Order: sequence, then structure tokens, then C-alpha cells
Amino acid sequence: MKIHILGICGTFMGGVAALARADGHEVSGSDQNVYPPMSTQLEQLGIDLAEGYRPEHIAADTDLVIVGNALGRGNPAVEHILNENIPFTSGPRWLGENYLRRRKVLAVAGTHGKTTTASMLAWILEQAGLAPGFLIGGIPTDFGVSARAGEEYFVVEADEYDTAFFDKRAKFVHYRPRIAILNNLEFDHADIYPDLASIQTQFHHLVRTIAGNGSILVNAADSELAEVLDMGCWTRQVPFGFHDSDSGQWQVRLIEPSGRRLEIFHQGESQGELNWTQTGRHNALNALAAIAAAGEAGVPVARAIEALARFGGVKRRLERLGECGGVHVYDDFAHHPTAIRLTLEGLRRAVGNARILVALEPASNTMRGGFHVNELPAALAAADHVWLRTSEAMDWDPHDVLERCGGEGRPRSRVEALLDDLAGKVRPGDHVVFMSNRGFESAPQRFFDRLA
Repeated sequence: MKIHILGICGTFMGGVAALARADGHEVSGSDQNVYPPMSTQLEQLGIDLAEGYRPEHIAADTDLVIVGNALGRGNPAVEHILNENIPFTSGPRWLGENYLRRRKVLAVAGTHGKTTTASMLAWILEQAGLAPGFLIGGIPTDFGVSARAGEEYFVVEADEYDTAFFDKRAKFVHYRPRIAILNNLEFDHADIYPDLASIQTQFHHLVRTIAGNGSILVNAADSELAEVLDMGCWTRQVPFGFHDSDSGQWQVRLIEPSGRRLEIFHQGESQGELNWTQTGRHNALNALAAIAAAGEAGVPVARAIEALARFGGVKRRLERLGECGGVHVYDDFAHHPTAIRLTLEGLRRAVGNARILVALEPASNTMRGGFHVNELPAALAAADHVWLRTSEAMDWDPHDVLERCGGEGRPRSRVEALLDDLAGKVRPGDHVVFMSNRGFESAPQRFFDRLA
């Protein structure tokens, strides 16, 4: 089949393209911006790329167009496929109907931790010799790619964002997992959902698609998820949580406050100790969920612990770019106050009294719209200095947030001015964290290069 993908350079759609190519299809694609590393990955697979959404980029003999969810009515390419009656579908639907139905699917859902937990789970299955396929919304360091075909098992990051301009259901309703992880649930995606209840409805739809002889691994301490399952659940629930909360069949205990040493429990019995490079209570729960889900797939706990001891992390999840002159620089994919808080708290436990300097770009539609502005000061409390990259799209006063943070810092609209400020403030021993769910104009690498 000859397939053209609109929005091909996004992490998800690029992964769909790689899987379609691996399935033997002739694949091409177009995007508003075609740039590395995704463009390089796709070109190496023999996929032709075009920049811009021009109708002529879609060949006349194209059998199917897969449309990314960033495109809508009025887009020239979208109008062309509608006017010419070219068959089209969404990425999630194509993935579910043409790819996942032949495999045993393990899906990772939740407001936070999807990418990291899915990467951990895929790595455990890989180290257990199961050669899993995966499609993840980031690049696991251990694999170097965001998607691959694999064999019997397939790990998918199950996103609750909407599917396409013609399908406003959450992406994950198309995946039909056999094993599902429900990590957590908070309000997000204010551009799509009016309130938390509407997101809970989408999670309920996911639960309704899971087979009765499957498994749902659920965060036992999350009341919003409990409400979802109370709407109806026909699948065995396997709760997980912290050991000190005395909840869950699976439990984790932090041996060290940093989270770099963990003890894993199952049914009240210790299963062993995990010593690894990751930090924070959030990653402790992510690890526990991945171990438990792998257990449902038949991987012994000891094997899973051994695998995570060698887990290399995920690019842009508190990714350490390096150290220069005693200054440590990190790049982090921040999209929500809870994720920001957990990341910085984990780093604080790991670095002790060392200074933490944060440059935050509130780039998601929800963050820019000010829906979480009252939560930001507490989320940034672990930082000593905070810079906010401002934009005209921000619907709130950054000065108010910075004053409530307590530490020093300032808003900056230009990245170059922000980097100048940081360069004048930083000193040996500092930890500098750039946080954004977009590109931040390559600020993390530019700052590190400046130090070097």
C-alpha cells in the first residue's frame, strides 16, 4: 500500500511511519517543519519527506493518507484529500487496526510518567529476551529510537489527547491492550477537555476496551482513577503503591530519599533491591508499575529488577547533557506543575544543598492559558532561582508567579537574554534545569555550549 502521512515529524506519527515501513508499505510524508532527529531517522528508513502541507506532496496514486491530530479543516492538504475523496484515517486508528491487533499489547496511560514507564517496560521485556515492539512518545536511551516492530509483545504509550480533527476520542481507545498501566490522572489538555470529569470519561472508555482476561495495573493512591474504575470495570485490577501506605499487591520502598535505591515487594514479600541511576518518588512508582506489568507478561521480578539496574533513561526526561566547569546541565520535558514538582523534588533529594537554577518555558496550551498558574509556585519551590520564558500567548502575569516562588529570577521573552542572565548567575556546583515540552529554541544545548 502507498501511504502518505501528514504531520510525519512528530514523535508519534514518525513512529507510525517507521512501523508502516517495517510492515512493507511504501511510505512518504510531509510536515510543516522537517528537521532532525526525526527527519534523519525517517530518511534512513527510505521514507520521502516534504516540507509544508501542499497538495502536490500527496501523489495521485496514494492509497491512504494518515492525518496527524495537529491538522484541521482549512489546512491545504486536508482540504485536498477531502475534495479528491482520497481515503484517510488517523494514526491511532491505523495503528490499532492494522498493527496492534496482531500482537499482545501493553499500554501505559496516565497524566504523568507515560513515556518513562513505557520505556522501562520495553527495556525489561527486551532484557528478558521477548524482543518487544514499541511506540513511545520519546526516545529511550537504551534503544535510540521511538518505535520499532518487534515480535509478539508491543508496548505503546497510551495518550489521552484527541485522535484527529474528525475523531475527538482519546487516542488510547484504538489500542485494545491486554495489559494496561494506569499511572495517575489529573486535569490537563484544557484546549481539548473542559474539566477533569471529561478526561475521566475517556479513561472509562479505555477500561471498557480491555479484555476480561487481561490486567489493569492501577495506582492504588489515585482517587481520580478509583472513580474511573467505579464507573465500571470488567478486568482484573492489580493495585500498586508505596510500601509505607500499605496499599497494593505491588509496593515499593525508598531505601534512600533520592530514590536511587529501592526495595520491591509483592504480596507483602520483599522481591529484592533495585540500585539504579534514576531519582524521585515518581520514578520509583514508574519502576514498580513497569515491573508489575512485566510480571503479568511472565517476566520474573528478579529479571525485571536486574534490567532496570541498567536502564539508561529517556531523552529529555531530566536528561543530563553534561557537566562543564562544575556546572551540571539538564534538559527536561515539562508540561504540568505536578511533573515539574516531582522532577525538581527528586533532583533536590539527589543533590542536597547544591543550588538548582530553573529555566521554564510554559509551552503547552494548558500552561500558557493559565489553567495551572496557581500551582506553579509550589511546583518550583525546590529551585533556588527561576527564569520564565514568556510569550504573547501567555494569559497570566509571570511576575506574580516569580514573586510567589520566593527565590530570585525574572521573566524573559528572548531566549538569548535568558541565557545571558543564567551565564551571569551560574557558578561551580550548580544544577541548571531547562524545562519545556517544546523546543525552547535549543536553549539547553546552547547554554551548555556556552559553558564549554
